[in-house]
Amino acid sequence: MKNIVIGTAGHIDHGKTTLIKALTGRDTDRLKEEKKRGISIDLGFTHFDLPSGKRAGIIDVPGHEKFIRNMLAGVGGMDIVMLVVAADEGVMPQTKEHLDILNMINIKKGIIVVTKIGLVDEEWLQLIQEDIRSKVQDTFLEDSEMILVDSVKGIGVDKLIALIDNLADETESRDINSPVRMPIDRVFSITGFGTVVTGTLMEGKITVEDTLEILPEEVKVRVRNIQVHGKSVETAYAGQRVAINLANIKKEDIERGQVLAQINSMENTLMMDGRINVLRDYERILSNRDRVRLYYGSTEVLARVVLLNKEEVKAGETALIQLRLEETAAVKKGDRIIMIHYSPMETIGGFIVIDGNPKKHKAFDEKVIKELELKEKASPEDILEKQIERYSKDYPDISFLAKALSQQPEEILLLIEELANKKKVVRLDNNFVIHIKSFEKLKEDATKLLKDYHSKNPLKTGIQKEEFKNKIFPKGKGKVVDSIMELMDGDFIEIKEKFVSLKGFEVILNDSQQLIKSKLEEIYLSNPFSPPKLEDALKTLKYNSKDIQQVVEAMLGNELIRLNQEVLIHKKVLIDAKEKLISFIENKGSITLADYRDVLDTSRKYAVALLEYFDSNKVTKRAGDERILY
Repeated sequence: MKNIVIGTAGHIDHGKTTLIKALTGRDTDRLKEEKKRGISIDLGFTHFDLPSGKRAGIIDVPGHEKFIRNMLAGVGGMDIVMLVVAADEGVMPQTKEHLDILNMINIKKGIIVVTKIGLVDEEWLQLIQEDIRSKVQDTFLEDSEMILVDSVKGIGVDKLIALIDNLADETESRDINSPVRMPIDRVFSITGFGTVVTGTLMEGKITVEDTLEILPEEVKVRVRNIQVHGKSVETAYAGQRVAINLANIKKEDIERGQVLAQINSMENTLMMDGRINVLRDYERILSNRDRVRLYYGSTEVLARVVLLNKEEVKAGETALIQLRLEETAAVKKGDRIIMIHYSPMETIGGFIVIDGNPKKHKAFDEKVIKELELKEKASPEDILEKQIERYSKDYPDISFLAKALSQQPEEILLLIEELANKKKVVRLDNNFVIHIKSFEKLKEDATKLLKDYHSKNPLKTGIQKEEFKNKIFPKGKGKVVDSIMELMDGDFIEIKEKFVSLKGFEVILNDSQQLIKSKLEEIYLSNPFSPPKLEDALKTLKYNSKDIQQVVEAMLGNELIRLNQEVLIHKKVLIDAKEKLISFIENKGSITLADYRDVLDTSRKYAVALLEYFDSNKVTKRAGDERILY
């Protein structure tokens, strides 16, 4: 079922709270001071059932200019807004400010409600309606219906409810599959239950016993109980007003403005890049290093403005800027933020996040400006590709990318598959990915390294595998590096035992060296399972020592395989030993060291060396004192 939240906006004493009482039968003023003074100071919440059966949450915001921060804490969760204008006063300063704010945060659906119509005559009422229409031009309310209401007498209330019901059907549902995000707008405690937070669930769904975190503090909490409109439920969905009883945290450790979120779904930041759209009637000029207040969700953060593509920004203009925050925050691309001058508190305009965790920029950097303009228009797939390219040197994994883009890992995986099919990224192992440009650069570096090595060492099989890894992947993680090398192997490199060479590279021996090679092969094949130490074998050769050394280097990793520091064995013998081992285990189910020693008719020393070699190469594995096939 679709979940919607309806909100009010408008000047103080224009009848917002009375209107809600007429709609729902409930008074949203809950504070003693509100009752005493007859004005709303903080957000008020209630709900009512629409004729279609849908249950709508309602947020009542304060209209007084002194409580603009409280008003801002409520507007982010609204799907439909009722702009309330009293017939006896018409559009007032706070009406205009609230309208500007709603327009900047991209509210799509709205109704103009003219209240207190019983206080004016018909002619005045007609003039007020015309004035309101002129004031809402070029805003989201430009073509909205206008309902005339007397909340005390109930005139127009049924018509308003019917219109709300119709708009609810047209309202776009919020995404319940995105990571959980709920700005906290109230915190209190209940005896016997503990800490309770409330808010509008902007994205995702929350289920009892879920473990979430409070951002930006990254404090883990457990969901003990959930209520929606005063009724306990097992799961709350995006678009609902929610009260959540949290375990593992005290009331004093939470405050309005923090966010309840899925663990590792958002990244804390001290900077954000985006576009500022300055109001047409802003009377100041936005300058570099101006101090501002930022409002989004239920959060207020102070920041400094760094202009990126303009010297200054005037009323009605737009610009790319970087915000340097005075405390950490967590945002995602597309978030809309209200920017207000630090003092006096005048609304500057609306800021749209393009990059929620950027690097520090300098003004008029053409590369940065171009990248931001591309990101601004980019699809989720394009944005992910840019993030992968940006972080490829660190070999990002799926969870890191999901957090950076505030998306579910499953969604990231689907996008990565699309990018991989288009040859834009390379999947590594099951969990890591790098950009194709980074992969090609690794291939380029590896090719150069191996060409230089072969040029200097023409009689060596190749560079040691560990040395190759250290030079090509200095920051590489074990499994990631192995995965990349698997992709490279057979493509342009060859990995033989512990050596890496360019594909197609061959050691070429002269006639004398070929004789030495033949003699060494004869020695190691004539004593297959009891081979001599290399130094003992070399003593029997009466050739130039330099030639002998070069031949040994060429044979290591090819004809001669080193099992450990002491034992070398011919490759043909190794293959034979492997076949005998597998055959025995397949017949008997397992093999002991003594069994293998007898099968090869060798000593314990060589049987141990062979078994340990096969263990390390995942041919066999230990099962107590025996070996079984891997």
